[in-house]
Amino acid sequence: METAGRIQIRRLEDSEIDTVTRHLGLARLYQGDGAYLVAWIDESPVGHAYLTRTDPPQLQDVEVSATYRRRGVAHRLVAAAETAASASGARSLRLSVSARDLDVQRLYRSLGFVDVGIAPLEVHGVVNIRTGPIEVNDTLLTWEKTNIAVV
Repeated sequence: METAGRIQIRRLEDSEIDTVTRHLGLARLYQGDGAYLVAWIDESPVGHAYLTRTDPPQLQDVEVSATYRRRGVAHRLVAAAETAASASGARSLRLSVSARDLDVQRLYRSLGFVDVGIAPLEVHGVVNIRTGPIEVNDTLLTWEKTNIAVV
């Protein structure tokens, strides 16, 4: 089933928080340094991405509902994040990717992200996020796309 044409991406509004949290986690909701972009299909939230207002902006907390994976939702979220970052004057977009998650690496590589050569970050222990504590044992790689669209 084709989904990409039906997807609407918009910035999360306060009035939509309850609806989105019934379907997806919003781990960085009150982080304070950015905003969520939410993917909607037929008024149902199916994915989100958090875009920071840092220099360079960072793409974080990208999540797509299992039912809608591999249907273009993540591509559309990343494109919307690039557009928003570019509109704020940025010329690059950065993210962290798990050294173990080859599927996610393939996705971001296909979208033009490359390793920027920053030493991998080892993350171990319990991390407390808004949706609750999570046990982390991972190595994060820093990737960046430097040719984001100019608006």
